Amino acid sequence: MSKNIFITGTSTGFGKLTAITLANAGHSVIAGMRNTENKNAAVAQELDSIPNIEVVDIDITSDESVKTAIHKALGKYGRIDVLVNNAAVSGFGLLEAYSLDQFRQMLEVNAFSVLRTYQAVLPGMRKEKNGLIINITSGASGHTLPFMVPYLSSKFIVESITEGAQEELAEFGIENVSIQPGVYPTEMNTGAKAGINADRPEIIAEYGEGATAKFNALGAALFGKMAEFKMNSQTIADGILELVDMPKGTRPLRMPLDAIAQGTDKEFIQARADIKSKWLAAYTN
Repeated sequence: MSKNIFITGTSTGFGKLTAITLANAGHSVIAGMRNTENKNAAVAQELDSIPNIEVVDIDITSDESVKTAIHKALGKYGRIDVLVNNAAVSGFGLLEAYSLDQFRQMLEVNAFSVLRTYQAVLPGMRKEKNGLIINITSGASGHTLPFMVPYLSSKFIVESITEGAQEELAEFGIENVSIQPGVYPTEMNTGAKAGINADRPEIIAEYGEGATAKFNALGAALFGKMAEFKMNSQTIADGILELVDMPKGTRPLRMPLDAIAQGTDKEFIQARADIKSKWLAAYTN
């Protein structure tokens, strides 16, 4: 059955691939991106020319822009069956070397944007007593790594939103799923898309060459594994299509899609679920 699907961040990477994949599968896609009349005009026209895709301008950091984009989609399609929160930005650097303003911007883009879209689509979904929200997080968002603390913190917030909302929205028939990718060759990871990085060079200098060497070693390991396992971004788009087409009530809370993890991500998810169950039993029984 065809669904109306709103996707954020469709100008590049996972978002663009997902829009095309879902449209080719027969779903109606509202492809959200910013700067549709200038910087992203070409890709907006490209997607608009594909059957089943309509591009809409949206700035996920703006309350008004999100409300306007969702309202426009609801006005035309009547309802939004699926929301895919894909838009995000990466960032690297020493935690101490991030200014508070830079850290806030990371949260604004990666975390608060998700709250904006939730608040915009939930009234309609609750009225329909039906809906699916898919949030793209990270394979490492259940823990953290050096030089990526602000980024992974923002993604862990989205994990928390997904898990908590699942319980709160269950009575309305609204399902929440986080997709946890590993390292894929998207513009966000290759450096083609600007990130929100540490911005206090005087602090970076005080850490010296040791920190630089550790950072370079981590980057080399991540990108080396990406090449070794031939990571293909289409995997994420196909995973989202799989979730969309799953029967209601069968979707997992978390869907890890990371060949590099070699199953350790699934073990971590299961262990966390088991421990949470014991914790809840201790507090509620």
